[in-house]
Amino acid sequence: MKTINSTGVSSGIAIGTIKVLDTAEHAIERRAIDNPEEEVARFRTAQNTACDQLKALRDKTAAELGEGKAELFDAHQLMLRDPDYVESIEDLISGNKVNAEFAVNSTAEQFAAMFEAMDNSYMQARAADIKDISKRLISILEGKSDANGANGDNPYIIFAEDLAPSETVQLDRSKVLGFVTAKGSSNSHTAILARTMGLPAIIGIADALDPQDDGKLAVVDGTAGLVFIEPDEPTLAEYRAKKKQYEDHLRLLQELKGKPTETSEGQKVRLYANIGRPSDVASVLANDAEGIGLFRSEFLYLESEDFPTEEFQFEAYKEVAQKMGDRLVVIRTLDIGADKQVGYFGLEHEDNPALGYRAIRICLTRPEIFKVQLRALLRASVYGNIAIMLPMITSVQEVHDAKAILESVKDELRAEDKPLNENIEVGIMIETPASVIMADELAAEVDFFSIGTNDLTQYTLACDRQNPNLGRFADTHSPAILRMIRTVTEAAHRHGIWCGICGELGADLTLTEEFLNIGLDELSVSPTSVLPLREEIRKR
Repeated sequence: MKTINSTGVSSGIAIGTIKVLDTAEHAIERRAIDNPEEEVARFRTAQNTACDQLKALRDKTAAELGEGKAELFDAHQLMLRDPDYVESIEDLISGNKVNAEFAVNSTAEQFAAMFEAMDNSYMQARAADIKDISKRLISILEGKSDANGANGDNPYIIFAEDLAPSETVQLDRSKVLGFVTAKGSSNSHTAILARTMGLPAIIGIADALDPQDDGKLAVVDGTAGLVFIEPDEPTLAEYRAKKKQYEDHLRLLQELKGKPTETSEGQKVRLYANIGRPSDVASVLANDAEGIGLFRSEFLYLESEDFPTEEFQFEAYKEVAQKMGDRLVVIRTLDIGADKQVGYFGLEHEDNPALGYRAIRICLTRPEIFKVQLRALLRASVYGNIAIMLPMITSVQEVHDAKAILESVKDELRAEDKPLNENIEVGIMIETPASVIMADELAAEVDFFSIGTNDLTQYTLACDRQNPNLGRFADTHSPAILRMIRTVTEAAHRHGIWCGICGELGADLTLTEEFLNIGLDELSVSPTSVLPLREEIRKR
């Protein structure tokens, strides 16, 4: 039995087979071959296998998410059969007498560089597609399983170097039991996804990540931060009992459904949920959240191969609004940038992207993108109780500029006789020291505040939220952070608007009493954190 002690970022216990995702790049060996004809045949067999995998993924995606989402896999199949791509690989094999893996990798690098050099952002994004299909081919040629990390019909625990947001959104959530990563932080999107899904997750196992563990049995304790690989019988029996106890407690929490979120003295708090896609609403409703305090709309962009259309976004927002009925749905406008990169945006490389071109800064300087989203939001607003939230605000002028664009979009829709909620609420995220200092002035301009504690901690304490080496310094319980939360809440109340938290800190049960004392009006947390938080509030 191998034991790994690291950092748990999402509670719970998982027992299952390890699936090691090959997310790290590795050198492709160049080997001389004696029979080019046989090597070309080996490449063609791998090509057919890759196409079969993509067809299966295409059919599954179409059935679960619709034809629109399945088009990516159609495009990848066409790329695999592209005459220029195939000819380049086969010429390298035949002319240079090299192995197929090396020929595929060399062709991928050549074609990707060609696409990346183009001025058109759409064509630049095709570089990622070439790399993707080539990685799939190489994986098959090397005798590995499906490059997408599939594990047949059996559920599995994902072990990976790290997972980017664009990778996590493609996972088959029905098969994942938990996450273990070598890198990452408690505020990484892998951790946030795990908490949203209610799955145990552990980060920072570093060199303990071993590809040879693929297929082995593991126990993951996300609460204690422990991993047991090939556990002995006493350990396995102990954790089966703990898992049952944990699940029994979750069932007891179901009795809190329908009960008010208030203390014994009658102090009420609105308890909302954070989501990343329309399908997450099922978990919101199952856990009896009173609304949605943060819909991370950027995940609609991360899941798309090109800018999502107005109609696509409208249908997504409408679906969520209708399912939530009268309950509030706060939709954050596009928050791309920093660790959430999308190829087709054509963003330049930044040495410090967290302090760079992101979120509202993109929206205000590329209004053609912002307007498409605002049109979709306003059109969907008549189907439910939608509010708009602007991220990364640092000044009153940014609010004025954003609201001016919003008003211009309202004018467009009125001219087209398209219905909209004329009184839609507009709020902002408080996630920079500047917005805290300017809280009184900002409160006079908006309908609500929502404190993004993940970024507020990062910017206040000068600690990169993605850097696992800063764990001891990125103290979310810092008096500076708590004082800022109190300052913002008091400013909001002076101006008659509500104030909540939508960052991960809202679910920290050790701070619940502090948040009640501060007088926060709302806490928005991952859906699976709703009932435990309600239980904690009702104890007070």
